[in-house]
Amino acid sequence: MNDDKNEAFRRLLRSQRVPHAGELPVFDPAMAPDAPLPLFRQWFREAVESEEPGPHTMMLATAGADCRPSQRTVMLHDADERGWHFGTHRTSRKGRELAERPYASLAFHWMRTGRQVRIAGRVTEAGPEESAADLRGRSPAALAAALAGAGRQSEVLGSYEELLRDFEAAYERAEREPEASAPTWTLYVLAAEEVEFYQEEARRRHVRLRYHRAPGERDGWHRELLWP
Repeated sequence: MNDDKNEAFRRLLRSQRVPHAGELPVFDPAMAPDAPLPLFRQWFREAVESEEPGPHTMMLATAGADCRPSQRTVMLHDADERGWHFGTHRTSRKGRELAERPYASLAFHWMRTGRQVRIAGRVTEAGPEESAADLRGRSPAALAAALAGAGRQSEVLGSYEELLRDFEAAYERAEREPEASAPTWTLYVLAAEEVEFYQEEARRRHVRLRYHRAPGERDGWHRELLWP
């Protein structure tokens, strides 16, 4: 019976195809800018224009003192000359891991344009004022989630009813106090040391362009192509 179920799953898996909106865009790495940020912003805009679902969602990978990696999907809050911004509670698992090892990697996958972007580097906290401003800029539902999860995100939940009760109270507070703060909410900024752009090609002659620089180096980027 298990063999039949395993084979059925394998057939289902092999039948899947990567969805694209149409013809894939052509990426000429020789025309890429000297720094990764302008190219990232261009690709992000084109992902939005292609109606990619949730183009601002990204995979965040961290590791703690035990060096065991963990990953989860988070939202991009900004991308500027300082780096790529995201927020979470510093008491969450990812927050604790970043405190132990302040390095992380991000990954975007935009299927409609056949593109991926991978970013790695050192992560720093933006500071309490900027973190509070980031929280104030979120939707009422997101604010409620931050208030309910303050100090408890990633902890064991006693029951789903407890979550419903606390979220209801958090929603009421968010509506009553749109400027409410969650002391553990933290805005993080990943200062990239490596950024890779990956463009799929119909015949699998994929293009991989990597920008990189040495840790602590602030001026200029080195560029190189990678085998797909």
